[in-house]
Amino acid sequence: MKQIRFFSLLAVVVFTVAALGKGIKSTAAPRAPQTPQSGPPPTIASAVDREISTIEKQIFEIAEAMPEDKFNFSPESLNIPSSDYKGVRTFAVQVKHVASSNYFIWSPLTGDKVPESIKDGDGPENLKTKADILKFLKDSFVLGHKAASTLTPQNMLQAPEHSKSSRLHLAEFGVAHAYNHYGQLVEYLRMNGIVPPASRGDSH
Repeated sequence: MKQIRFFSLLAVVVFTVAALGKGIKSTAAPRAPQTPQSGPPPTIASAVDREISTIEKQIFEIAEAMPEDKFNFSPESLNIPSSDYKGVRTFAVQVKHVASSNYFIWSPLTGDKVPESIKDGDGPENLKTKADILKFLKDSFVLGHKAASTLTPQNMLQAPEHSKSSRLHLAEFGVAHAYNHYGQLVEYLRMNGIVPPASRGDSH
């Protein structure tokens, strides 16, 4: 009799635990479905292209920020005591220098010829207006994006034809060179009382 009671009680306990388990499972929050990563996985080409896009935006915005009547400004005109600005590039030539250098640096990666109008690092002399100079700058970064698209893990450490530098070095050097002159263009704006776009924040 005691054994029957014991087994009956055991059956009740087992049934209760099972029922509770089902209840817990049914009230538990469902797992959020795992969403696949949006977009293709990053590559060496896309990573470099992103860097080129960043400096392109900053250089272009700062060139747009300078009024056209100040495009021929150079610090030499300020006659700052104890300064040595004699012969430095004007703002316009600084911008054209970035664009010209882009062609010289990135064309070995794409196989494009440097435009005949570019004779040296100062860019075409016939480009005088702000609109023409900005177009020249924009076109040079189109070549940069094309150069980035040629990079692969297999070729990035190889030197292109007529160069001793690796493809990756050339691609990144174009970015580093543009940042160098971006810093100089920032100073040219500041000397004219203009806050660079990247420094304006939400209050401007």
